[in-house]
Amino acid sequence: MISYRADWVLPISEAPIPGGVVGVDGDRIAQVGVDAGGEAVDLGRVAILPSLVNAHTHLELSYLHGRIPRGEHFVQWVSTLIAARRDYPDPADERIVGAARNAIVDVKNSGTGLVGDVSNTLITVPLLRDAGLPAQVFYELLGFNAPDPEARVRQARALARGSAASRDVRVALAPHAPYSVSPAMFAAIRADVDAHAPAVSTVHLGESPEEVEFLRRGSGPFRTLLENVGAWNEEWHAPGTSPVAYLSELGFLDRSVLAVHGVQFDGGDLSTLAALGMTVVSCPRSNQYVGVGPPPIEAFYAMDVDVAFGTDSLASAPDLNLFAELAEARRLAPRVPARRLIESATRVGARALGFAAELGTIEAGKRASLIAVRVPEGVSDVEEYLVSGVRLDTIRWVSEAGQHKGTRH
Repeated sequence: MISYRADWVLPISEAPIPGGVVGVDGDRIAQVGVDAGGEAVDLGRVAILPSLVNAHTHLELSYLHGRIPRGEHFVQWVSTLIAARRDYPDPADERIVGAARNAIVDVKNSGTGLVGDVSNTLITVPLLRDAGLPAQVFYELLGFNAPDPEARVRQARALARGSAASRDVRVALAPHAPYSVSPAMFAAIRADVDAHAPAVSTVHLGESPEEVEFLRRGSGPFRTLLENVGAWNEEWHAPGTSPVAYLSELGFLDRSVLAVHGVQFDGGDLSTLAALGMTVVSCPRSNQYVGVGPPPIEAFYAMDVDVAFGTDSLASAPDLNLFAELAEARRLAPRVPARRLIESATRVGARALGFAAELGTIEAGKRASLIAVRVPEGVSDVEEYLVSGVRLDTIRWVSEAGQHKGTRH
């Protein structure tokens, strides 16, 4: 067993431990506690904490970094994204694969040890497995007018089974959003999730004003976009409700589903999500880049909804550094305690992705996926420091259990 001593240890499951020690046996945490004066590797003025959890990203879109300009309106931004993706029709294109591979390295270098990765092609599954980065990959389906949704879901399930997934890189099916998936496809995906319990799923929900307008009245830019791409469904009628109410009435939502974004959620929506035990994944930097505005992060916490954080993709975020996402969350939600923000970026994210037994806290028996962040002299509130914008060159992995395979190129 190797013991590591640090000025602070943040178990997440309990209060920070000044002068703490973490014992690691192989790839597992053996013990955590106060420094008792035994032999240990002294890491000095650092904070040891569990690796972070990026609960929502799209690694296969990494090749679009810098190619999609900031949007004033969401549908404008989406239309630009769709056009850009058409320029790279082959998902096996080395520009796509290479960018995703490099992004995975960057994710680990920023102290993230678990991701919720949304994929339309499953190209990231072997990349994540080979890099040793645990992940819940969501195989995302679209189909607002698909003629046979159940057949489409069966086909997707077959592809998921053949995707080279592993114990640490899991694949589940997920719908894209209420404006791109029909009620029948939502039902088929829900049936697949239930059939593979304890699988989890995810959905983009309440992201833009245009989504709200579409579901309230069946009009607006999303209807125009669907008509222009030949995906409009004449049999669909606007439910006249909010995005949360719509999917709740369809029976899709429960604690196994992550609701991503939630910029447009109101108090009623949040009450519904809290009652269902759901997790909202907030991506504040991306939300502002794509033109939907800042998420109501303080309201998420005030309404007792579980919150996790994600960076979204490099098509809408400057990097995949979750510490930078935490800094933006702190700016938008100054009244939320730093401890709760850090818990969201660790324990809550791991639990939402189905990895609570392995990751997210520093507890005996869990995986030793540990990072150390150097803390400057003069800092007394280490938790507040960690959500203030941690530089990449101050982050290091503590043990071999948390280090990735391969290098960026």
